[in-house]
Amino acid sequence: MESLDNPLLNDNRNYDFTKESFYIRAEFPIIAEWINAGAKIIDLGCGNGSLLKYLEEKKSVKSEGLEISQSGVDFCLENKLKARRAAIDELQTYANYGNQEFDYAICNVTIQMLMYPEILIQEMKRISRYQIISFPNFAYFENRLELLLFGVMPQK
Repeated sequence: MESLDNPLLNDNRNYDFTKESFYIRAEFPIIAEWINAGAKIIDLGCGNGSLLKYLEEKKSVKSEGLEISQSGVDFCLENKLKARRAAIDELQTYANYGNQEFDYAICNVTIQMLMYPEILIQEMKRISRYQIISFPNFAYFENRLELLLFGVMPQK
């Protein structure tokens, strides 16, 4: 069992993906259009790996993901996706990645949840040739309702 002092365990972004299945968001096809077939990508804040799976199927990419939630990482690994647990806004997360190691670094609908987005952006630029960042439209009525009714960030 993990210590209660573990900052990843106590993080409110530590979503539970145990009851999840793969899904396709509206932006997945758009992101796929920007990525070359066979590219090497990293998905920062990959959740349950839905975007990784989508890009592997559509573009035959070599991919890996970083996710703060252990259940998200476990779901990825159970489905043969490469992922590891890490906080994507901490500098030490990127210590083992070389300059321009990836063709694309993707942060899809996650940047608004970070304490230090400048670290994420700085490291995305260092480890990849191209960066893709997206965020939810909080003016969209369904996102506003989810925030109002459930008090959580929109997940899908």
